[in-house]
Amino acid sequence: MTFVKTKLLLERMAPGEIAEVRLKGAEPRDNVPRSVRDHGHEVLALEVEAGAESDGETYLLRIRKR
Repeated sequence: MTFVKTKLLLERMAPGEIAEVRLKGAEPRDNVPRSVRDHGHEVLALEVEAGAESDGETYLLRIRKR
């Protein structure tokens, strides 16, 4: 479901725009970046989200639409 939401976001964006998506858990962390690349977009970064609210399982994914 996370990739579906990410794909819908990318469809509304113009080429070259950058999106930030929060991923919760290992499965989205592994699958969403791969699917984004498979659809021809660029993964700029994938990192553990820092901050007081972070539980170590939340990741920030930065994507550039192609």
